[in-house]
Amino acid sequence: MRLVLLGVGAMNSPRFHPAGLLVAWRGHRVMLDGGGTADPGAPLDAWLVCDEDAELMPVIRRRAGGLAVAAAVRSYDGDGVRLWPLAVRHTSHPTVGYLIEVTGRRAVWAPEYWMFPDWAAQADLMFADAAGWDRPIRFAGGVGGHACVGDSAEAARHAGVRRLVFAHIGRPSIRAIDRGECPSFGEWGREGATYRLPARRVRPCAG
Repeated sequence: MRLVLLGVGAMNSPRFHPAGLLVAWRGHRVMLDGGGTADPGAPLDAWLVCDEDAELMPVIRRRAGGLAVAAAVRSYDGDGVRLWPLAVRHTSHPTVGYLIEVTGRRAVWAPEYWMFPDWAAQADLMFADAAGWDRPIRFAGGVGGHACVGDSAEAARHAGVRRLVFAHIGRPSIRAIDRGECPSFGEWGREGATYRLPARRVRPCAG
């Protein structure tokens, strides 16, 4: 299975394509979020989104329609791989991230959240929010916002995430990148890069 980052940008990023992940395996191609310049191309089996009210949804729906799929929050199963939505705390209306499971391994796509999602614990690979750098971004009215890189890095480390990739990079994080700063745990996502799940954990013998 290949997980290709087609974009790592937050909304209206001055540098990056919109955050989006293409998941491909054995004749299946599924897009997560993206839109605009983060385009999966054809053919496509499903287009899954984290927020059906997101600002990019009109663009995503038009492009998905052109690829004969509907963009929506939903699950997808095929040939031993399962992608399914799980709730995240982000804003005033329901939003989700996705758990990607195959042969006992787990990847997480959670590009936007206010609180680190508990269900991401022990993930082999996680794509996470990086809208803020050293402080969270709070929405007006106290209805949620974006976690910052510093908090997400520590939460992921504590939760046992094996590999953390920041894939929704906002302007504060862009400024940190330009200063040469790096997360205390994890790495900056790279557009066009392909990621793979590590081999399954092998439990030691009990003796």
